[in-house]
Amino acid sequence: MTEETEVVSRNFIENIIDQDIEEGHCKKVVTRFPPEPNGYLHIGHAKSILLNSGLAEEYNGTFHLRFDDTNPMKEKTEFVDSIMEDVKWICGDLDPAQVYYASDYFDQMYECAVKLIKKGKAYVCDLTADEIREYRGTLTEPGKDSPYRERSVEENLDLFERMKNDEFQDGEKVLRAKIDMASPNINMRDPIIYRVAHMNHHNTGDKWCIYPMYDFAHPIEDAIEGISHSICTLEFEDHRPLYDWVVRELEFENPPKQIEFSKLYLTNVVTGKRYIKKLVEENIVDGWDDPRLVSIAALRRRGFTPESIRKFMELCGVSKSQSSVDYAMLEYCIREDLKLKRPRMMAVLDPIKLVITNYPENEIEYLDVSNNQENEEMGTRKVPFGRELYIDREDFMIEPPRKYFRLYPGNEVRLMNAYFVTCTDYATDEEGNVTEVYCTYDPETKSGSGFNARKVKGTIHWVCADTAQQAEVRLYENIIDEDKGVYNEDGSLNLNPNSLTIMEHCYVEPALAEAEKAESFQFVRHGYFCVDSKDSSRNHLVFNRIVSLKSSYRPNK
Repeated sequence: MTEETEVVSRNFIENIIDQDIEEGHCKKVVTRFPPEPNGYLHIGHAKSILLNSGLAEEYNGTFHLRFDDTNPMKEKTEFVDSIMEDVKWICGDLDPAQVYYASDYFDQMYECAVKLIKKGKAYVCDLTADEIREYRGTLTEPGKDSPYRERSVEENLDLFERMKNDEFQDGEKVLRAKIDMASPNINMRDPIIYRVAHMNHHNTGDKWCIYPMYDFAHPIEDAIEGISHSICTLEFEDHRPLYDWVVRELEFENPPKQIEFSKLYLTNVVTGKRYIKKLVEENIVDGWDDPRLVSIAALRRRGFTPESIRKFMELCGVSKSQSSVDYAMLEYCIREDLKLKRPRMMAVLDPIKLVITNYPENEIEYLDVSNNQENEEMGTRKVPFGRELYIDREDFMIEPPRKYFRLYPGNEVRLMNAYFVTCTDYATDEEGNVTEVYCTYDPETKSGSGFNARKVKGTIHWVCADTAQQAEVRLYENIIDEDKGVYNEDGSLNLNPNSLTIMEHCYVEPALAEAEKAESFQFVRHGYFCVDSKDSSRNHLVFNRIVSLKSSYRPNK
């Protein structure tokens, strides 16, 4: 029964690899994650990172991070650095020997192009970009041959070398693979494999003025690195015949096998680089790592953990069928990861002062408080308690509705981990807003003392006013208005005006003053929060809400 269950649980990619190993086609599993450094990675890329690195680990193979940097027009060192940081965060430290760059193979790619020309499988074409599109045909009509398709090998070799030697302007000439202009797959209709482009490259500088196209470069990179299985998303399925053609015509031994899987789609999120770039440039968000986005950098700053991302990808699974996943499932995963790991601290986000009129003035006592009631191994801490406290405004009402069990005139509640208090009076400002609440406490009711003479229905949290640390707290919602969907009819984004609420005058336990950047906690009743890695400092604490405490999402059992 155990073996049967294990076979059923394996995904289709593992089944393919198992068969390749069994039939002797694969001696060692080598996988890669090949991002183009033209933007920041998002949650969808995390699926590919974890799938490729996980397969290499499962089969005791090797995993490569390779930058497919063949288009310097859109690439920056900033993106290379951010991708490196993201992959390390998800996978752990990478050996420098695991990091590769497509641009390191430009000399070999050039020689590969020359080899195709010599075999009569590539030619230099003078058609403009518009003319090439016109000659390509449609999905229902075949293309027609370029008038330059039958140039001699010698002429093509000469022109291609002159392209390399900077004798032509951008767009003046391209090198095309010579395949089949009548192919039902448009990708096989003599695709461009090199173009003239006078651009400075982040890795090679001004060495090259011609650059390979992605569909030509990618299979060569895989073959050079000995990739056994080139695992990519479904939009590359129609490109697989060209991938196979390149490695076959270039006569690589043990060519890699391309396998496609479905992309990860999250409902009501923005992943498109064009849209995120616009949000950044218009200062709607605080950079590519704004916690309202789902870039990996943003999720990290928001307080998500690598473990929660891994759990999320396990729940999503690997398949060929396209589907969408609710963002609530990602939130479920971070709650599950943090609930037994992180201490539960008290924080008051919308404070009013509570004064215990019969408590000794200028006295501070330290109460024993459990760090996590669901995980006793996390131990206890000392929390200061005194005459004046801060409580959340919502925990007091002058005229409460039925079944309101918190504080109101005449009612008794428990102060969490402390004493029973009874409201005796309150004060308001000129607008009628409550500014202070007055109570008396019963010293016999101290938490942990064994007192059980009477019960109260309400418990509220607090922080000691004399020792509390002031903090800024940022509450996040989806940047998209979920009721309206992601896009308007004109293609613009439906932005949620309440996606960020900044609460500047919050109070937290004094122990939180020592919290490190990115360290996370549960704030009692408010959710999970982390210290902002960008804006927080010892003099100005900033906490981001990672996720609220509850969700309607339930995983399938």
